[in-house]
Order: sequence, then C-alpha cells, then structure tokens
Amino acid sequence: MFREIVINADPIETRVGVLEDATLVEFKAEREEDRRRVGEIYKGRVSKVLPGMEAAFIEIGLPKAAFVHVSDMLASMLDLDAFDLDDSAGPRRSTRTGLAIQDLIERGQEILVQIVKEPIGTKGAKVSGRISLPGRYLVLMPGLGRIGVSRKIADREERSRLKTILKELKPRNAGLICRTASEGQSKRELAQDVRYLVGLWKDIEAEAAKCEAPAVIHRDLGMATGLIRDVFTSQVDRLVIDSKEVYKEILRYLRVVAPELKSRVKLFTGEGPIFDEYGIEAEIVKSFDRKVWLRKGGYIVIESTEAMVTIDVNTGRFTGRKSQEDTILKTNLEAAKEVARQLRLRDLGGIVVVDFIDMEEEESRRALMDAFRTALRHDRARTKAYPLSDLGLIEMTRQRVREPLLHYFTEDCACCGGSGKALSLPASAMRVERSLRRLGARTKEKEIQLCIHPDLAVYLFDERGERISRLESQYGLVIDVREDPRLRRDEVRIFFARMNKDVTAEFVG
Repeated sequence: MFREIVINADPIETRVGVLEDATLVEFKAEREEDRRRVGEIYKGRVSKVLPGMEAAFIEIGLPKAAFVHVSDMLASMLDLDAFDLDDSAGPRRSTRTGLAIQDLIERGQEILVQIVKEPIGTKGAKVSGRISLPGRYLVLMPGLGRIGVSRKIADREERSRLKTILKELKPRNAGLICRTASEGQSKRELAQDVRYLVGLWKDIEAEAAKCEAPAVIHRDLGMATGLIRDVFTSQVDRLVIDSKEVYKEILRYLRVVAPELKSRVKLFTGEGPIFDEYGIEAEIVKSFDRKVWLRKGGYIVIESTEAMVTIDVNTGRFTGRKSQEDTILKTNLEAAKEVARQLRLRDLGGIVVVDFIDMEEEESRRALMDAFRTALRHDRARTKAYPLSDLGLIEMTRQRVREPLLHYFTEDCACCGGSGKALSLPASAMRVERSLRRLGARTKEKEIQLCIHPDLAVYLFDERGERISRLESQYGLVIDVREDPRLRRDEVRIFFARMNKDVTAEFVG
C-alpha cells in the first residue's frame, strides 16, 4: 500500500489529507481561530462539584466550563506543589481509587487538567486529571507508575523487548507507554524521547507554579507538525506540502526526531491548488453527501444525529451474476470497507449502527464481520465493533474527540434549523388560519397586517382565499397581506397595523 500525506498550508487554514493507494481516507482541517485543543494542559479552578454525577466543572478560561468525571481524576496529581520527576525525589502519595468526587476535589481548588475531548455542540470540553504527554515513540504519564505497549504492536517478542526497555527507562513517579511508531526502535532512540518528555514536563510544572488559574499552561504542536509526529512514520512513503515556510519547519522538526524521513518530504511546485492535483477537493465535497455510491453499483446512506450515527447499506444498481446471497455478500463486503473509510474521513464518532443487508448463511456473516474489523484496524481512533445481530446490524463505537467534519465546514440552515425540513405550503396556510383564529378570539384589535413569503401569499389567495374571507367576516378583521421575500417560506409575521406592533410571538404557534 502506497501511503502519502498531502498538506495545504494556508495562513488562515491548514488542511491535511492522508491517502492510501491514491484514495483519501483521512482529512483534517484547522483554522487559526478554531485550532484543535485536545492535548492542551490548563491550570483550572473548580467551579462546581456534583456528587450526584460523580463529576465536577472546572473553569479553564474557555467560554464554557470544562467537565471532569471522577474516573479521570488522579489523586497523586492534585497537589500542584508536589510535582517532581527527579529520581532523588521521595515517594509521592499513592494513587487513590474508589473515592467520591467530593473526596478528591473541592470548589475553588486549583488543579492541572488536560483536554481529552473538544467542546461539542452545547457541551464544554471534557478534561482529565491524568496528564499524558505524547512524544514520537512514547507517551509520558506523570503521576502513574505503569508501563504499556500499544495493542497495534502484535509481535510478542517485540512487545516483550519494548517492555524490558521501558522498565529501564521509566522515570520515578511517571508511567510510559510505547506508541505504534516505537516498533523496531532502539533503546537509544526511546531514551532520547524520554529525556525530551521529562524536560517538557518540568517546563510545564514551572509554568503552572507561576501562573494564576484559569490559564493555559501547554499547547500541543500545531496540526501539521503534530500530524508529522503522530502519523509520519517509515510506513508513509511521501509527504507533499505547498508552503515553503511550513516545509522548512517540518524539515527542522524531522532533523531532530527522525532525520531518516527528511528525504520523503517534498515541496509541491505545481501551478494549480495542491488538493486539486491529488483529487482531494472533490472527495471533500462528496463527504458532505448523505449517499455514497459503491463501485459495483450499491450505495450507503449516512445519517448523523446527536445520539448516534446510522448507516444503511443498499444493493442499488448492483444485480450480481450468481445467486442473491452472493450479490448481497459482495455488496456488504464492499460497503464494509467504505463504511470504515467514511468514518475516518468524516471523523464520525460515538455510537455507530450499520444496517447491512440481511444474509442467510453463517459463513457469509462471518466473512462480513472479519472484513469490517480488518478495515477498522487502519483507523487511528479507538474503535470497537460488536458481532452482527440477527437483524443484520453491527453496533460499534468510535472515539470522538472533536466535531465531525460536516459540523466544521457547515452550519445549521437558517430556514429549517438543521432539520433539513420546512413546513409545506398547505401546512403553513393552516398555521396562518390558526393564528388568525387565535388573534380574533383573544383581542379586540381588528386591523391586522400579515407578512408572509410570496409563495405562501400566492397559495393563500389561490387555494385558501374563501377561508380567509370567512375568518375576516367571523371576527370582523381587516387583513392586509404583505409579501416579504426575505422571510422563510413557512414564516408568518403578524402586526397590529394601527399601533405598528409586532404580535407574532403572542399569536403564531
């Protein structure tokens, strides 16, 4: 598989596409005013402690207070004056477990926290008291004593070798985890990563000691450089970027952490936009569509709600050549790969339900489940897929740390509020009639000005004119219909003409 990273670095917005065999599988974008916050460390002040939720809210300087659950608190990290990674330091308090949130923190207390999930919708950021600092090969976890190796490193001998090295390198009162990129790396390279991370943590401690809460203590690398750290490994064949400035920045970073990868970084010199050259722009536009066509003629439909993401698989134009079971299996297998790709590409997370086409044979069902789990292994986000149900459903979860791609680039429609639906003309006309009846029964005012969209006005005159006339006679109203193309097609505004008073909120249900 040929893997490459394409970076479009604009002063206002940085966009990154990850391609596998020329197919876009991952896309990230970040604007200067809306940068990624996951990984940032704050010195915060506890504003509320909620024993009933086993959680607390912490002011960290963002518009909305951050949320932390008791399971994400680490007792040994609560004392800001006790941080010390020197081997000469005495033992710290041990990590306490099983305590209630009010036993760990109190209102007004200052603590260090790290953002683990971006603010999404009406919710503030989710934070953790368990700080983790990622390096190129390792993750340092101050306050924890354990070591670990990424599950994606499957070779037992390699896992054992890495654990042996970690035991020798582990600082006192801090844990270490080997990232996937550490596979095959020497003790010398891992030791260099440990020294860098320990030095970074000491700088964070020093900054926290002199800052007054709430304050940001540490920001993670920018998106382009952060992606180089997390994704640009020996398994990536090429990285192409269209900015000389960022190109030089990446080379400077690689010169320190991975000089052997410098030759794989290329500066784009084409005349047109880099994303057009690699076919990425068109794929981004397609990622906003509900329907995604498969190569054989089938398609999937993706619906995203606040509660979950639902994906429906259909055979579409694909009729197959053998049996119905074979046609369905081929469609499902193709859909399984595409669903995994779309989850990565659109950055969809939380609960995901995929409605595959029902299959009778158990062998076919096993083949589908194996194919789907294999496709999910390429995902950097944590995923867990449950067995295929009797209804042909696969329920799964995918780690969600920020808004999906669609939310980043779009906003709710001003007409429908994001529902994708608006009242029909007949329904809007009935709404007008009900509003007039309500007004006639509740007020003595008779001169009424009705402001509506031209389409609704035409419908009222052509289809409901007689009914409106009867309402005028019944309640003694004088209705002046005004057309306003600036209004939504289903919007109704009512004024008392004599007083020029807007009474829409009072009478329009």
